[in-house]
Amino acid sequence: MTLLVDTSVWSLALRRDGSSAGREVIALREALDGADSVVTTGLVLQELLQGFSGPKAKEAIIERFGALPLIQPDRRDHIGAADVRNVCRRNGVQLGTIDALLIQLCGRYELTLLSTDNDFAHAAPHVPFKMWGNG
Repeated sequence: MTLLVDTSVWSLALRRDGSSAGREVIALREALDGADSVVTTGLVLQELLQGFSGPKAKEAIIERFGALPLIQPDRRDHIGAADVRNVCRRNGVQLGTIDALLIQLCGRYELTLLSTDNDFAHAAPHVPFKMWGNG
């Protein structure tokens, strides 16, 4: 299985106090130890860099992410993400722009999304993508 890990999980995993041992963080650590493959996209990296302060945190994030394959969304991914967001909205689910793009990338590249964000669980009945822990 190849995981696309959402910012919500990375944020918990990278906390200095190491206080999070939730299922998703454990799954990420196991994947990074070789149980599964992990990929990322620039938007997740950007969100993390915006959320952590200080040059040490920045350098640590950049270094860790340097080892991960980076998926680059193209024009059709952005078009597909707009479709994902519109389908969700028509079904009463408010989904952010970045979340819609992550769902689109999971569908296109047959990735499994690892997230603690409930917005993805609300979107799942309306758009096709694999979410970790569902099956």
